[in-house]
Amino acid sequence: MAARPTLQAMRIDVPHAWPRDEAEALALQDRLRPLADHHGPGPQRPRYVAGLDVAYGGGHGAEGDTVAAAVVVLDTATLAPVEQVTATARAAFPYVPGLFAFRELPVLIEALEKLSVTPDLLLCDGQGLAHPRRFGLACHLGVVTGLPAAGVAKTPFVGTWDPAALGDARGSSAPLVDAGETVGRVLRTQTGVKPVYVSTGHGVDLDTACRHVLALAPAYRLPETTRLADRLSRDRLTSWGA
Repeated sequence: MAARPTLQAMRIDVPHAWPRDEAEALALQDRLRPLADHHGPGPQRPRYVAGLDVAYGGGHGAEGDTVAAAVVVLDTATLAPVEQVTATARAAFPYVPGLFAFRELPVLIEALEKLSVTPDLLLCDGQGLAHPRRFGLACHLGVVTGLPAAGVAKTPFVGTWDPAALGDARGSSAPLVDAGETVGRVLRTQTGVKPVYVSTGHGVDLDTACRHVLALAPAYRLPETTRLADRLSRDRLTSWGA
Protein backbone atom coordinates (compact mmCIF):
# COMPACT_ATOMS: atom_id res chain seq x y z
CA MET A 1 0.00 0.00 0.00
CA ALA A 2 1.31 3.42 -0.93
CA ALA A 3 2.17 5.91 1.81
CA ARG A 4 -0.72 8.16 2.74
CA PRO A 5 -0.89 11.53 4.44
CA THR A 6 -2.12 11.80 8.00
CA LEU A 7 -5.37 13.72 8.00
CA GLN A 8 -8.40 14.07 10.22
CA ALA A 9 -11.04 11.38 9.99
CA MET A 10 -13.96 12.27 7.75
CA ARG A 11 -17.07 13.56 9.48
CA ILE A 12 -20.38 13.20 7.70
CA ASP A 13 -23.46 14.88 9.11
CA VAL A 14 -26.41 13.11 7.51
CA PRO A 15 -29.11 15.79 7.27
CA HIS A 16 -32.07 13.46 7.66
CA ALA A 17 -33.33 10.42 9.52
CA TRP A 18 -33.24 7.10 7.69
CA PRO A 19 -36.68 6.25 6.28
CA ARG A 20 -38.77 3.59 7.99
CA ASP A 21 -40.83 2.57 4.98
CA GLU A 22 -41.24 3.00 1.23
CA ALA A 23 -43.36 6.15 1.46
CA GLU A 24 -40.77 7.94 3.61
CA ALA A 25 -37.96 6.82 1.28
CA LEU A 26 -39.75 8.13 -1.80
CA ALA A 27 -40.45 11.44 -0.11
CA LEU A 28 -36.81 11.76 0.92
CA GLN A 29 -35.59 11.15 -2.62
CA ASP A 30 -38.00 13.80 -3.89
CA ARG A 31 -36.72 16.28 -1.28
CA LEU A 32 -33.03 15.69 -1.96
CA ARG A 33 -33.13 15.32 -5.75
CA PRO A 34 -32.93 19.08 -6.50
CA LEU A 35 -29.72 19.29 -4.43
CA ALA A 36 -27.76 17.03 -6.79
CA ASP A 37 -25.53 18.97 -9.20
CA HIS A 38 -25.01 17.08 -12.46
CA HIS A 39 -23.15 19.87 -14.26
CA GLY A 40 -20.41 20.90 -11.84
CA PRO A 41 -16.94 20.55 -13.34
CA GLY A 42 -15.80 18.19 -10.62
CA PRO A 43 -12.14 17.51 -9.92
CA GLN A 44 -10.16 17.79 -13.15
CA ARG A 45 -6.96 16.30 -11.69
CA PRO A 46 -8.03 14.34 -8.60
CA ARG A 47 -5.28 13.01 -6.37
CA TYR A 48 -7.42 10.53 -4.46
CA VAL A 49 -10.41 8.63 -5.84
CA ALA A 50 -12.48 6.27 -3.68
CA GLY A 51 -14.27 3.17 -4.85
CA LEU A 52 -17.32 2.06 -2.85
CA ASP A 53 -19.01 -1.32 -2.95
CA VAL A 54 -21.03 -3.65 -0.76
CA ALA A 55 -21.47 -7.41 -0.44
CA TYR A 56 -24.55 -9.13 0.92
CA GLY A 57 -25.10 -12.17 3.07
CA GLY A 58 -28.45 -13.63 4.05
CA GLY A 59 -31.72 -13.59 2.21
CA HIS A 60 -30.69 -11.05 -0.45
CA GLY A 61 -33.79 -8.94 -0.13
CA ALA A 62 -34.99 -9.20 3.43
CA GLU A 63 -34.50 -6.81 6.28
CA GLY A 64 -31.72 -8.15 8.44
CA ASP A 65 -29.45 -9.21 5.58
CA THR A 66 -25.79 -8.70 6.40
CA VAL A 67 -24.28 -5.82 4.42
CA ALA A 68 -20.50 -5.47 4.27
CA ALA A 69 -19.30 -2.12 2.89
CA ALA A 70 -15.83 -1.37 1.59
CA VAL A 71 -14.15 1.88 0.60
CA VAL A 72 -10.79 1.82 -1.17
CA VAL A 73 -8.95 5.10 -1.83
CA LEU A 74 -6.46 5.06 -4.69
CA ASP A 75 -3.67 7.44 -5.58
CA THR A 76 -4.42 8.29 -9.20
CA ALA A 77 -0.73 8.72 -10.01
CA THR A 78 0.05 5.08 -9.25
CA LEU A 79 -3.38 3.43 -8.87
CA ALA A 80 -2.06 2.06 -5.57
CA PRO A 81 -4.35 1.98 -2.52
CA VAL A 82 -3.59 4.59 0.12
CA GLU A 83 -6.37 3.57 2.50
CA GLN A 84 -8.93 0.77 2.81
CA VAL A 85 -11.80 0.64 5.31
CA THR A 86 -14.83 -1.57 5.90
CA ALA A 87 -18.00 -1.64 7.95
CA THR A 88 -20.61 -4.34 8.53
CA ALA A 89 -24.25 -4.01 9.54
CA ARG A 90 -27.68 -5.54 9.21
CA ALA A 91 -29.83 -4.04 6.47
CA ALA A 92 -32.55 -1.96 8.09
CA PHE A 93 -34.57 -1.49 4.90
CA PRO A 94 -36.09 -4.17 2.64
CA TYR A 95 -35.30 -4.54 -1.03
CA VAL A 96 -37.58 -2.27 -3.05
CA PRO A 97 -36.75 -1.52 -6.71
CA GLY A 98 -35.43 2.02 -6.97
CA LEU A 99 -34.80 2.26 -3.21
CA PHE A 100 -31.87 -0.11 -2.99
CA ALA A 101 -29.63 2.74 -1.81
CA PHE A 102 -31.34 2.76 1.58
CA ARG A 103 -30.02 -0.73 2.27
CA GLU A 104 -26.46 0.42 1.56
CA LEU A 105 -26.15 4.08 2.52
CA PRO A 106 -25.95 3.73 6.33
CA VAL A 107 -23.13 1.18 6.27
CA LEU A 108 -21.28 2.96 3.44
CA ILE A 109 -21.33 6.21 5.43
CA GLU A 110 -20.09 4.31 8.49
CA ALA A 111 -17.15 3.08 6.42
CA LEU A 112 -16.46 6.51 4.93
CA GLU A 113 -16.24 8.04 8.39
CA LYS A 114 -13.30 5.75 9.14
CA LEU A 115 -11.20 7.35 6.39
CA SER A 116 -8.37 9.68 7.29
CA VAL A 117 -7.91 10.64 3.63
CA THR A 118 -10.73 12.69 2.13
CA PRO A 119 -11.27 11.56 -1.48
CA ASP A 120 -11.54 14.06 -4.31
CA LEU A 121 -14.10 11.84 -6.05
CA LEU A 122 -16.38 8.95 -5.06
CA LEU A 123 -17.08 6.20 -7.61
CA CYS A 124 -19.95 3.94 -6.55
CA ASP A 125 -20.80 0.52 -7.86
CA GLY A 126 -24.29 1.60 -8.82
CA GLN A 127 -26.36 4.34 -10.38
CA GLY A 128 -26.55 8.09 -10.14
CA LEU A 129 -28.85 9.98 -12.52
CA ALA A 130 -29.59 6.73 -14.41
CA HIS A 131 -32.35 5.88 -11.96
CA PRO A 132 -36.15 5.80 -12.33
CA ARG A 133 -36.49 8.86 -10.09
CA ARG A 134 -33.13 10.36 -11.13
CA PHE A 135 -31.67 9.91 -7.65
CA GLY A 136 -29.59 6.78 -7.30
CA LEU A 137 -26.96 5.83 -4.75
CA ALA A 138 -24.25 8.09 -6.21
CA CYS A 139 -26.56 11.12 -6.03
CA HIS A 140 -27.49 10.49 -2.42
CA LEU A 141 -23.89 9.89 -1.35
CA GLY A 142 -22.70 13.01 -3.12
CA VAL A 143 -25.41 15.22 -1.60
CA VAL A 144 -24.88 13.85 1.92
CA THR A 145 -21.07 13.98 1.89
CA GLY A 146 -20.69 17.10 -0.25
CA LEU A 147 -18.11 15.24 -2.35
CA PRO A 148 -18.19 14.82 -6.13
CA ALA A 149 -19.67 11.41 -6.91
CA ALA A 150 -20.56 9.27 -9.90
CA GLY A 151 -21.98 5.81 -10.48
CA VAL A 152 -20.20 3.10 -12.44
CA ALA A 153 -22.60 0.19 -12.92
CA LYS A 154 -21.99 -3.27 -14.35
CA THR A 155 -25.53 -3.40 -15.76
CA PRO A 156 -28.05 -0.71 -16.72
CA PHE A 157 -31.06 -0.04 -14.51
CA VAL A 158 -32.93 2.27 -16.87
CA GLY A 159 -32.33 3.53 -20.38
CA THR A 160 -31.42 2.31 -23.83
CA TRP A 161 -28.67 3.14 -26.30
CA ASP A 162 -27.93 2.75 -29.98
CA PRO A 163 -25.63 -0.28 -30.39
CA ALA A 164 -24.49 1.09 -33.74
CA ALA A 165 -23.18 4.22 -32.01
CA LEU A 166 -21.05 2.24 -29.57
CA GLY A 167 -17.74 1.34 -31.15
CA ASP A 168 -15.73 -1.74 -30.24
CA ALA A 169 -12.55 0.12 -29.26
CA ARG A 170 -11.54 1.22 -25.77
CA GLY A 171 -12.97 4.67 -25.06
CA SER A 172 -15.97 4.27 -27.36
CA SER A 173 -19.25 5.43 -25.87
CA ALA A 174 -22.92 6.03 -26.54
CA PRO A 175 -25.55 8.08 -24.70
CA LEU A 176 -27.74 6.19 -22.25
CA VAL A 177 -31.25 7.60 -22.79
CA ASP A 178 -34.39 7.17 -20.71
CA ALA A 179 -37.72 8.82 -21.56
CA GLY A 180 -35.95 11.11 -24.00
CA GLU A 181 -33.38 12.27 -21.42
CA THR A 182 -29.68 11.44 -21.47
CA VAL A 183 -29.12 9.94 -18.03
CA GLY A 184 -25.64 8.50 -18.49
CA ARG A 185 -23.16 6.99 -20.88
CA VAL A 186 -22.39 3.48 -22.05
CA LEU A 187 -18.58 3.38 -21.93
CA ARG A 188 -16.31 0.68 -23.31
CA THR A 189 -13.25 0.55 -21.08
CA GLN A 190 -11.48 -2.27 -22.94
CA THR A 191 -11.54 -3.16 -26.63
CA GLY A 192 -13.99 -5.96 -27.36
CA VAL A 193 -15.17 -6.18 -23.75
CA LYS A 194 -18.66 -5.44 -22.38
CA PRO A 195 -19.12 -1.76 -21.48
CA VAL A 196 -19.87 -0.16 -18.12
CA TYR A 197 -22.64 2.33 -17.43
CA VAL A 198 -21.57 5.70 -16.05
CA SER A 199 -23.94 8.29 -14.61
CA THR A 200 -23.36 11.44 -12.63
CA GLY A 201 -24.18 11.63 -8.95
CA HIS A 202 -23.23 15.06 -7.68
CA GLY A 203 -20.68 17.77 -8.34
CA VAL A 204 -19.20 16.32 -11.53
CA ASP A 205 -20.29 16.39 -15.17
CA LEU A 206 -20.59 13.29 -17.34
CA ASP A 207 -17.57 14.00 -19.56
CA THR A 208 -15.31 14.39 -16.52
CA ALA A 209 -16.71 11.31 -14.80
CA CYS A 210 -16.15 9.15 -17.88
CA ARG A 211 -12.63 10.46 -18.34
CA HIS A 212 -11.72 9.45 -14.80
CA VAL A 213 -13.38 6.04 -15.12
CA LEU A 214 -11.40 5.32 -18.27
CA ALA A 215 -8.12 6.41 -16.64
CA LEU A 216 -8.84 4.12 -13.68
CA ALA A 217 -9.42 1.12 -15.94
CA PRO A 218 -6.06 0.59 -17.68
CA ALA A 219 -6.26 -3.20 -17.91
CA TYR A 220 -9.70 -4.50 -16.94
CA ARG A 221 -13.33 -3.79 -17.70
CA LEU A 222 -14.01 -2.35 -14.25
CA PRO A 223 -12.03 0.59 -12.87
CA GLU A 224 -9.51 -0.35 -10.19
CA THR A 225 -11.61 1.48 -7.61
CA THR A 226 -14.53 -0.89 -8.22
CA ARG A 227 -12.42 -4.03 -8.55
CA LEU A 228 -10.60 -3.49 -5.27
CA ALA A 229 -13.68 -2.36 -3.32
CA ASP A 230 -15.64 -5.36 -4.61
CA ARG A 231 -12.91 -7.76 -3.46
CA LEU A 232 -12.55 -6.07 -0.08
CA SER A 233 -16.30 -6.11 0.63
CA ARG A 234 -16.47 -9.83 -0.16
CA ASP A 235 -13.47 -10.56 2.03
CA ARG A 236 -15.04 -8.56 4.85
CA LEU A 237 -18.30 -10.48 4.53
CA THR A 238 -16.42 -13.79 4.63
CA SER A 239 -14.40 -12.84 7.68
CA TRP A 240 -17.49 -11.49 9.45
CA GLY A 241 -19.28 -14.78 8.87
CA ALA A 242 -16.30 -16.73 10.16
